[in-house]
Amino acid sequence: MIKTLFVGLLAGHAAAAPTEDVAATVETLADTAQRGRELFPLYAIGTKCARLCSARDRAIKEITTVKPQMTVCDANSAKGPVKALEMLALNDDLNTVVQSDSMCTRRAAMARAAGLAAGLALAQVNAPGFAAETKMVKMGSDNGQLVFVPDEIKICKGDSVTWTNNKGGPHNVVFDEDAIPAGVSQESISMDDQLGDEGATFTKKFDTAGSYSYYCEPHRGAGMKAELIVS
Repeated sequence: MIKTLFVGLLAGHAAAAPTEDVAATVETLADTAQRGRELFPLYAIGTKCARLCSARDRAIKEITTVKPQMTVCDANSAKGPVKALEMLALNDDLNTVVQSDSMCTRRAAMARAAGLAAGLALAQVNAPGFAAETKMVKMGSDNGQLVFVPDEIKICKGDSVTWTNNKGGPHNVVFDEDAIPAGVSQESISMDDQLGDEGATFTKKFDTAGSYSYYCEPHRGAGMKAELIVS
């Protein structure tokens, strides 16, 4: 009885949620799971389902009308409600969001869960880069100080960093070959030249976990250096 009531409440919540709030809905469901209740009770397909499964299916159908805020895949291409296999994956991702100690693992699981809840296929939400992000770093502070802002950032494997020439240029990004993960080519991630125009950018994707130290070559003596941590 309690589980049936919970699923009914889930359906009402999903129907009322705005289209830009899928991730928040998933976070709420994950929090409920953390308090000791499964989001979608799992049964052998076609058996032991009765009224609970039909209520659950209605709830899932409501959730699939919400589009996730993803750029890699088009939610309009999704057809039909979440399939049984995708329900299992959704439960796994929600458990990961609750239990994992890794920010990157939780973030990827949250993105996949939001995509599945909106009706995207497993192949789409498992595609490389689906949950990737780009962090922004200013080269030179707004008041002209010779610093990177921020001077330390943390990203996940597969994420990118975009450096923007802000004030006090020209600037560049050169990685310290003695302070990057083994096997990473210092030349492949460093800039070849310098950015002279304000607003000019340099973007690099990082696929190897570890700590990276870098500096601005023209202003290294002034202490313009920073750290990048890839998890």
